[in-house]
Amino acid sequence: MLGASLRRLREASELTRDQAGFHIRASESKISRMELGRVGFKTRDVEDLLTLYGVVDDAERRALLEMVREANTPGWWHKYSAVLPAWFTTYVGLEEAASVIRTYEVQFVPGLLQTAAYARAVYRLGNPDETPGQIERRVHLRMQRQERFTQKDGPRLWAVIDEATLKRTIGGREVMSEQLQHLLEVAALPNITIQVMPFRYGMHAAEGGAFSILRFPESDLSDVVYVEQLWGALYLDKREDIDPYLTAMEQLCVESTTPGGTVELIGGLLRKM
Repeated sequence: MLGASLRRLREASELTRDQAGFHIRASESKISRMELGRVGFKTRDVEDLLTLYGVVDDAERRALLEMVREANTPGWWHKYSAVLPAWFTTYVGLEEAASVIRTYEVQFVPGLLQTAAYARAVYRLGNPDETPGQIERRVHLRMQRQERFTQKDGPRLWAVIDEATLKRTIGGREVMSEQLQHLLEVAALPNITIQVMPFRYGMHAAEGGAFSILRFPESDLSDVVYVEQLWGALYLDKREDIDPYLTAMEQLCVESTTPGGTVELIGGLLRKM
C-alpha cells in the first residue's frame, strides 16, 4: 500500500526513480523495490521522499508515515515464512488488505475456497520433497487465510472456476466430493459469489490462464492484478496493465453460469460421484 502511494506521488511530481533514488542517497533499483513493497521502509527515507514529492500537509504526512510503521510490522503470516515462498508473501499481505478479490482459476479450485483435504492433495502434488509437517503448515496457512471471508462483513470474494477444474479429481473421489459440497456451502454466503465457465463456450476471454484482481477500500489505491507462475508471480498495478484483465474478468462473468446455475451444475456433479 505504501509503495503504491509513493509511486503515485513520484509520478505526479514527474520525477524518475533515478532522481528519487539520488535524493535519498540510494539507487533507482531501491526505489523500484520500495514501490513494489519488496524492501523494508526507513522512516527517514520516506520523510525525504515526501518532501521531494511536495507533500507538505501534516495530516497526509502523518498518515503515510504511519504506514511505514505498519509496513515494517510483520503480519501474522510471517510465522509461516519457512514454508511460504518469498514471492507469495507480498500476495498474502495484499490479500489481507483487500476488500474485494475477483479470481479466475483453471487448474485447481481457488485456494480461498479449498477444503483442508483438497489443499493437502494439491500441496503434495506440487511439493513432493516436503515433509508431512511442512505440508501441514502450508495447509494451516491456507485455512487461516480463508477465515476473513467466512466472517460477518468479511471482504467480497468473486470466483470464476473453469468447468474442467470441477471435473478433475484431486485427492480421490472422497476428497473431491467433500470439496464440491464445500463449494455449495460457501456459495450461500452473502459475500461469496461462485460462477463456472462451462465447456460449451470453447475459447473465451481468459485463455491466457488464471489470475486474480484485488481491490482495496482506499479510493486512492489502484487495483492489483496477480498472475502466479511456476516459480514466481507478477504484480501489476498500472492502469494500462490492469484494464485488459478487468475486461477479461467482466467477459468471463457474462459467459459463466449464474450463481443459481453454479449450484445446479455442482449438484449434478455430486450426484454422479
